[in-house]
Amino acid sequence: MAQLANATRRNIFWTLIAVITVAVALTGEVDRLGAENAADAFKRALVTFAVSRALNGAISVAQGTELAIEPAGVGVILSLGQVLDPINDLVERFSTIMLVAASSLGLQNVLLRITSSFSFDIALGTVAFCVLATTWLPLNWLQRWSQLARQILLAIIFIRFAVPLLIIGTSLVFNTYLEAEQAAAVSALEGVQMQIEELNEEPPDVPSPDESMMERFGKMLDEAAKAMDVRDQINQLQEQASNASEHIINLIVIFVLQTILLPIAFVWLFVEILKSIARRLTGQT
Repeated sequence: MAQLANATRRNIFWTLIAVITVAVALTGEVDRLGAENAADAFKRALVTFAVSRALNGAISVAQGTELAIEPAGVGVILSLGQVLDPINDLVERFSTIMLVAASSLGLQNVLLRITSSFSFDIALGTVAFCVLATTWLPLNWLQRWSQLARQILLAIIFIRFAVPLLIIGTSLVFNTYLEAEQAAAVSALEGVQMQIEELNEEPPDVPSPDESMMERFGKMLDEAAKAMDVRDQINQLQEQASNASEHIINLIVIFVLQTILLPIAFVWLFVEILKSIARRLTGQT
């Protein structure tokens, strides 16, 4: 009697699994949420990649830039390349990592469109119908296929829902713990880029042969003030470049988590849940 009750309970559970998964697939709500989150993540990756390339370009220009200033006839040469050299290699590697991250997110978008297509809904509905038939129809030859139909159903459920669920789960973690840090890091890198570009665009002073003594004296004072101002900008840039390295490393960690580690973790968790369901509903330990 107890075995019959357990078998009936398992049949009811399998029926609920088959019906609920088909209903969820047909509503398309999970796919919609997954598509929205995937699009947002892809846009963030592209924006960050664009910032990294712009910063890399500004640094490349600055590598050959020297600010020559002659206050009071004393030459002062300030090299932007020396200031930015410590982060130059890091920015180049960061650009490569962001390209890989954007490609990974683009691949997730493609897989989501494939697994949410109508053909997969038909396959899921067909297998779910087979599970219901092998579970409840009183035909011995049909019930012998029950175990195989249930295993195929779990496999189809994994293929159909793994991608949208991992995208939703990854986005939930990102929005909760990482979004603010990512936005702050990108903003900081944009600030460094703008400051480098401003220094790169410093116009050279062209002396005029018709300058009077007072004009030359005034120009000398302006050059001295400019030298001090540029030195201050260089010092600020050096400090920002040091901070930029920390922001770049944070962004690398964030996107490696979002595009590699967290998806693997969610896929593993989904597989373990399905395996646990299969063990419990087949009476295995």
